[in-house]
Amino acid sequence: MTGRNSSVVVTGLGIAAPNGLGNRNYWESVCDGVSGIGRISHFDPSQYPSRLAGEVEGFVPEEHLTSRIISQTDRMTQLALVGTDCAFADARTQPSEFDEYEMGVVTASSSGGFEFGENELRNLWSQGGQYVSAYQSFAWFYAVNSGQISIRNGMRGPSGVVVSDQAGGLDAIAQARRQIRKGTRMIVSGGIDASLCPWGWTAQLTSRRLSTSSDPNRAYLPFDAEAAGHVPGEGGALVIMEELASAHERRAPNIYGEISGYAATIDPRGGAESATSLQKAIEQALRNADADPAEIDVVFADAAAVPELDRAEAEALTKVFGVRGVPVTAPKTMTGRLGSGAASLDVATAFLSMRDGVIPPTPNVRIADEYDIDLVSEKREPRAGVRNCLVIARGIGGFNSAVVLRDSNQSSGR
Repeated sequence: MTGRNSSVVVTGLGIAAPNGLGNRNYWESVCDGVSGIGRISHFDPSQYPSRLAGEVEGFVPEEHLTSRIISQTDRMTQLALVGTDCAFADARTQPSEFDEYEMGVVTASSSGGFEFGENELRNLWSQGGQYVSAYQSFAWFYAVNSGQISIRNGMRGPSGVVVSDQAGGLDAIAQARRQIRKGTRMIVSGGIDASLCPWGWTAQLTSRRLSTSSDPNRAYLPFDAEAAGHVPGEGGALVIMEELASAHERRAPNIYGEISGYAATIDPRGGAESATSLQKAIEQALRNADADPAEIDVVFADAAAVPELDRAEAEALTKVFGVRGVPVTAPKTMTGRLGSGAASLDVATAFLSMRDGVIPPTPNVRIADEYDIDLVSEKREPRAGVRNCLVIARGIGGFNSAVVLRDSNQSSGR
């Protein structure tokens, strides 16, 4: 029954990641510790201090989308449209099976269609305004993924976009949960970002958080003594969300689990007390899920790879769970940080972790002595399985978000 406390579950996953396009390819790569990070190929990065990124390989838009759609969309949106198709297929349903006003789209974005915008600005400067595409008016916009997904699939219910950088992937999923509890039957949510172009790259460099290492295996090292920034990437995940009773009604074959808790905080001005602010987000998410810290089987960390941010995250985890009180993993070290796509990819990864009873690794990281956390460096298969996960995401500007996920067996009462 729909209501403010009803169970909202995920029934389909659509993943586009640098180390795997599609759910199966990605999950196999993650479990095997296969990285998708390498030297940028989308443009010549030799003039920039940072030259590594996680790129989605093997994606050919023409194999999935019409030329009309391709001409009016950025690579980010093309990935999002294909990710949505993958999520619907995984959920074993189609938009045509729902009333158009019972379906919504809530995505996250941290950049918009940078590459499309850059190309059109280049046309403007070199050839004149008559050579600028009319689609520039919306192809670059933060909300374009939500708009194009809703148009293509005839989804006229509550829709929107959340812009809170890395935390956005969790914030969007939380907003989707709210809308489903208000009565919307099904929502596509999550995030996919892609801004690996000179304009987008320059914008990311201004954060001063990018690694300048040339070694893909030692460039992105959260909680490591040699941590010196992260590697960016493109991609993310979109999920199909439904109210549990509705999923049972249509006999959904996959009920990955429930979005059982969520909370968000923001750091005080200047970034002071960031560990306390993150700790509050975690504690409030646990309360929202009616869960005890001891019930959490694994934490998917934000993993900034900036020493002061790593310290704050480790401190918050230690205060909530105790010294090495819970396994902590950061599979994003195999993909790079994907903007607003990173946290939703962590959510999808957590559900796959629950399904198969596997905690994916954090390859290449040698945890520094100062961190009292149980960082998972090699794949683990806990004897009791993986039943509850915590996903953490932090965005530039002080955003902190946390989501608690409960596995399908608990959600369905089986």
